[in-house]
Amino acid sequence: MKVPGRPELENPDGRRLDSAAFVLALGLLGFVFHVLQWVLLPFVLAALLAYLCNPLVEKLTPASEGSRLRGAVIVFISVAVIASIFGWLGIPPLMQQIAHVVTDIQSTFRTLAHSLVDDKSVMVFGRSMNADQIAQSATTGVHDWITQTGRITELATVTFTTLFGGVLILVLLFYMLLKGPELFRGLLWLAPKERRPTIEKIWLRLGPLLWRYILGVMIVVAYAIVAAYIGLGLVLGLRHAVFLAILTGILEMIPVVGPAASAVIAGLAAIRSATGIGPVIGYAIYAIALRLSIDQVLGPIVLGTASTLSPVLIIFSFLVGGALFGVAGIILSVPVALTVRTSLAVLRGESLSSPSLSGQTSNTL
Repeated sequence: MKVPGRPELENPDGRRLDSAAFVLALGLLGFVFHVLQWVLLPFVLAALLAYLCNPLVEKLTPASEGSRLRGAVIVFISVAVIASIFGWLGIPPLMQQIAHVVTDIQSTFRTLAHSLVDDKSVMVFGRSMNADQIAQSATTGVHDWITQTGRITELATVTFTTLFGGVLILVLLFYMLLKGPELFRGLLWLAPKERRPTIEKIWLRLGPLLWRYILGVMIVVAYAIVAAYIGLGLVLGLRHAVFLAILTGILEMIPVVGPAASAVIAGLAAIRSATGIGPVIGYAIYAIALRLSIDQVLGPIVLGTASTLSPVLIIFSFLVGGALFGVAGIILSVPVALTVRTSLAVLRGESLSSPSLSGQTSNTL
């Protein structure tokens, strides 16, 4: 039956074929993304950063000029300077702490083992071992792993790839800042002509959500790093405070599991360095204050609409994204969930904040 004003329903066979082609293309894209996840990671990071900086580029570009060159150069130099400052302040102390841990790894394992089992003996894989024996076994295991054939080469390859990826991110960032609108129009051209108005409508609603979410995550990460360094380094005086602070900020991007893991790691470091009950109590106060400030104050304010996604959905998205697409999947998991939710809301003509379900409203996807 033909429905006036709805030409897409006038050819059901063509519509089914179009939908099948779309699903096939989406599956093929997912497979390619899975295979090339490490290759695509610099592109993903550069694209997110360029999208976050795009409003500033547009403000710095006069309407009379057709080129975005001046705005792109100013923003790129600003980002490069900020990144250089953070690298100059953070990388040398971090490398010193890592070198100290590596050169004195047996002492690190011994202290950790004593903080866990004290002077008792425990059963480990059917053997009764005390703290010194556990530390010795762990040190031997790490040494054997590193000295395996080809392991040094793998570590060197990872180091080189990381450095090359950092340079590649900067190159891609400048190009995307300069040619962002053209890249978007090129992606839009890939869609069927009759679908482009719908995609543009979805993007008009999705764009502000994604921008606020990306900015919010960066603010939360930066706040977590600074707060963790103040609490762990300046107040509690823990060793490796820079490393623990950066680790806290990175893990803050992963809901529930990430903050819990960072709290456990920093807690073990606090117990290891404690000379009495005072530092342990101080760390407990710091951990509670950090969590309350992020979860109850900063997070809801800076994440905005994105924070209304169901926590179960966010955790599921992180796990699936990480399992299928690695680090890039973790980074894109929530944006993809927001994209799916916004697309469904636009296609169904529903409100994004309160989709209807059996006459009731819900704030979850």
